[in-house]
Formats: sequence, C-alpha cells, structure tokens
Amino acid sequence: MPKQKTRKAAKKRFRITKTGKIMRRKGGKGHLLTGKTKKRKRALRRSDLVAKADHRKISRLLPYA
Repeated sequence: MPKQKTRKAAKKRFRITKTGKIMRRKGGKGHLLTGKTKKRKRALRRSDLVAKADHRKISRLLPYA
C-alpha cells in the first residue's frame, strides 16, 4: 500500500490533543475589529474544539495525526 497524504490545509488549521480531540481557531478575528468589544475579541483568541459531527471528517484529512 502506498502512503496516505496529509491535507496540508487541514494540517495548518487543526491540531490534535493528547486525548485525541481536534482543536481549531475561532473565526471572526480577521478584520472589522474596531466594531467588536474587547471581551468578544479576547474570547476569539482562545482555541475551541471541533464539533463531534465534523470530527470524523477532519480526522480523515489528517491520517497520521
């Protein structure tokens, strides 16, 4: 069997925790930041878990993670 290839775009966007959960960055921090409150921007800094519905889909893109 040939080696599987990792999707590079997914590799840059997601990381796997030790327990096997997939972490992602939150959206909405790219532009128009002056209209958002400090509290909202601070909350967007933290990373978040991927939804269970998408977990299988993303783990297929990262076969060796």
